[in-house]
Amino acid sequence: MASASSAGAVATADELLAAGEIGRCELVQGELVMMSPAGFEHGVITQRIAAALHAFVSARELGVVTAAETGFLLSRSPDTVRAPDVAFVESARVPKGRTVGYFAGAPDLAVEVLSPTDLHDAAARGRAEAKLSGWLEAGSLEVWAIDPSSRMITIHRPAAPSLVVRETETLASAVLPGLIISLADVFGPTVRG
Repeated sequence: MASASSAGAVATADELLAAGEIGRCELVQGELVMMSPAGFEHGVITQRIAAALHAFVSARELGVVTAAETGFLLSRSPDTVRAPDVAFVESARVPKGRTVGYFAGAPDLAVEVLSPTDLHDAAARGRAEAKLSGWLEAGSLEVWAIDPSSRMITIHRPAAPSLVVRETETLASAVLPGLIISLADVFGPTVRG
């Protein structure tokens, strides 16, 4: 386990990778950003989305779906390493053989489950919005922002208006044509955490 002093010295993707277990964090323009563990509701919704994406993607051999805390190296000098709650990378972009370290580039699809703080605190909301737009700026083709409190998903795409999908509707993806996810299944019975 890394000491607090070694965590404070992290300013590059290589240093972050070498730091070992320093807790849940991301590196944003060379600054280490620590985060608390996700709540129970967040984890349940993240797992439901990941399971639906994995089933669809693996059945069609379209690429890979990654779980929370998978690092994506979005920029260098200063370095930014972000970790979406769920991500999809198409087959043509998946590295061949064993991959150690962060994926170089943005995922094709990044999924973020918003926390209550992201929705009710102005500073946290600004950080969440910056992260969502940061995925698109880094090359993601689609970003889903899941809001458990309103039970909606907002789909963001480059140079396109955002699309809001409500709990009673189904989610479709431009990145994964043919994918249909019932939001009632994603949100399921109300889970609080």
